[in-house]
Amino acid sequence: MPELRQDPVTSRWVIIASERGRRPTDFEPAQEPERGGFCPFCPGNESTTPREIYAVRPGDGANWELRVIPNKFPVLQVEGNLDRAGDGIYDKMNGLGAHEVIIESREHNAQMADMPLEQIARVIGAYHERYIDLKRDFRFRYALIFKNQGEAAGASLYHSHSQLIALPVVPKRVQEELTGAKRHFDYKERCIFCDMLRQDLKDGARVVLENEDFVVLSPYAARFPFETWILPKAHQACFETISASQIHSFARILKNLLQRLKRVLNDPPFNYMIHTMPLQEGPNDYYHWHVEVIPKLTKVAGFEWGSGFYINPTPPEEATVFLREARVEREF
Repeated sequence: MPELRQDPVTSRWVIIASERGRRPTDFEPAQEPERGGFCPFCPGNESTTPREIYAVRPGDGANWELRVIPNKFPVLQVEGNLDRAGDGIYDKMNGLGAHEVIIESREHNAQMADMPLEQIARVIGAYHERYIDLKRDFRFRYALIFKNQGEAAGASLYHSHSQLIALPVVPKRVQEELTGAKRHFDYKERCIFCDMLRQDLKDGARVVLENEDFVVLSPYAARFPFETWILPKAHQACFETISASQIHSFARILKNLLQRLKRVLNDPPFNYMIHTMPLQEGPNDYYHWHVEVIPKLTKVAGFEWGSGFYINPTPPEEATVFLREARVEREF
């Protein structure tokens, strides 16, 4: 079983997933996922994947439009107990959690930027359904929804998919956001993310896109070139409280943004991840769920790893201009 171990200095948890790779040869440089050849995510190959957890099918049920399956090689296992234990000065627990794959389309070569708007809405709806379901398991404290597109971003299969990992702890990166947001609220009695939205919408220099429900910003202290965030305009702490109309609005702005990134950056590999409140904590006035979209354009090297500083060669204001002026198929 995988094991979670805590760094005694920083309190950061690490997953020791020994089942995923043990020998030096397991760490050969990864290859770009192949477009051709056998694909377990394609229609007709359903028997080669674990049994689906959730699916979207048309009225007759004959063909699926989207499937959610357990990851065949999970970093955490859903069965068992945490069994927290001490190991001298160290703390550890069993690698309990859930690891799911959202197969976003039947089409092997479809990219999310080019999918029909309704299909992107189905993907977001699947995120919502799976999040609500995992929230019922009180062993889990946090669920991270994320997407890796391209080998440089960590994708091992070309067929478009996202992933969801439910954890028995709150990740340190998320906890730092929660702590900072709560500190700001305790001092000013306002949500820091709402303050950011008010200032940036008034200034306009870092606003890439907006619609009735969402805003795309280039964050003021962007860590990476062309990093963008998608935030609800109205205060909303928890992703699971998204409404049906917001799902479609979110799909429109996500498609628009991904098309602009594809056009401006020549179809880059990228990651996105949804940051929201921990599973067992409800809505509040101090946090604001959001999506962080990060194209993989630079490498994190020794200085960044050693210092925690990031070097971004593209000011977010300049990135905003490039993205805002990009020509896409049409506005959504």
